[in-house]
Amino acid sequence: MKQESTHLSETKGKLMAIRHLLIAVSVTTLLGACATVKETYSSDGRKAFTLNCSGTARGWDKCYSAAGEICKNAGYDILDRSSEDVSISAIGGSFNHSGGSFGGSSTKTNERSMVIACKRQ
Repeated sequence: MKQESTHLSETKGKLMAIRHLLIAVSVTTLLGACATVKETYSSDGRKAFTLNCSGTARGWDKCYSAAGEICKNAGYDILDRSSEDVSISAIGGSFNHSGGSFGGSSTKTNERSMVIACKRQ
């Protein structure tokens, strides 16, 4: 009976660990797909927000969605918007007494950001 109880406790512990891992991975994935938001102020004194939705997994839709969540029914003004294609290259190699190898890779991404301020009501 005690052995069954110990086995059951171990199984529950493993299931809880798996559950916690799945939650952590889900939250990380969701956060990675969102726009990054930083608070600032506009030239007219309103509180403004810089939204960054750069990368291959993010698009303008993430910035617009974040702006909508921030300002809700008030709506928002786009104060600035910029986009730039960026190529990231990595070069590497290894050498040893019998020769070596050398290679590289390149990834294209897009840097996107916009500054918004909620409309005055």
